[in-house]
Amino acid sequence: MAKTIVVKQVGSPIRRPQVQRATLIGLGLNKMHKTRELEDTPSVRGMVRSIPHLVEIIEERDN
Repeated sequence: MAKTIVVKQVGSPIRRPQVQRATLIGLGLNKMHKTRELEDTPSVRGMVRSIPHLVEIIEERDN
């Protein structure tokens, strides 16, 4: 029973540091308003926490 989170890209990577762009790509996001359902792990949470101005957590699910 894995927990998942739904993450949505709300900010543009234009004029952002390369590290932040790479974090978005690592999360599987590359276009505005795109959503991804990701496994809720500490590494994913850390990636989301490192770019809070570009993404938001829409939903947390218990599967």
